[in-house]
Amino acid sequence: MELKAWRWALERRCILLGENPLSAKPVVKSSAKSKRSRQSRDPEATKAKILDAAEEEFARYGLAGARTEPMAANIGVTKAMIHYYFGTKEELYQAVLERYAATFLVAVETLNLENLSPPEVLRTFLRAAVAHEVNHPYQGKVLLHEAMSNEGKYFKLTGWEVPINLGVTFLQKGVDEGYFRPLDPWLIMIHIMGTVTFYFNAENNLRNLVPASDWLAPQAIEAYAESAIAFILAGVLKHPEVGGV
Repeated sequence: MELKAWRWALERRCILLGENPLSAKPVVKSSAKSKRSRQSRDPEATKAKILDAAEEEFARYGLAGARTEPMAANIGVTKAMIHYYFGTKEELYQAVLERYAATFLVAVETLNLENLSPPEVLRTFLRAAVAHEVNHPYQGKVLLHEAMSNEGKYFKLTGWEVPINLGVTFLQKGVDEGYFRPLDPWLIMIHIMGTVTFYFNAENNLRNLVPASDWLAPQAIEAYAESAIAFILAGVLKHPEVGGV
């Protein structure tokens, strides 16, 4: 992904976080009346806005502490509309988790990985994973709450195993064809997930370690993506010089 693409993704991340990507000031929101008018004409857009608001609430408070009232107020809809589209709070939470998995699967399926060599598959998969983190700034916190508070009760129902298993399959292919060292592909995938997610989940802490750095600038994200790719490939390639590391 080039800098222009990272910049677009970063702007979307800022908007989701309620910041103006150019000035870092709160985005001016339109009136609740005009929002309700547009939403009544576009059910799919309304559902997407509800899911966006739900992500933020669940990221802050987890499933147990989250309330639908702030979600509704944040986007100018009623609690009744949220329940109309998604049912219970638990069902809304499940929908949030499912959207994460579904969007990542779509992103991976569009990459035509079957036509690439295993090292190129790994490069491409890693870039898609980084882009997914940029586009879903609340995902890490939501999933952390899920692991700590719910012990993965809802996560196991979301379909995340589909894109993850796809990645594991390609990793195993790289091992079988002699590109990668004889490592457990599941352990490789765990290292990949940790490498990709920590940078974004711990960004606020990282700012305190290196205050002068803008960790979410497009150039910084591009540099991190390249570093992550080189780091993972150096660890898994049987012959690193062949993979361009």
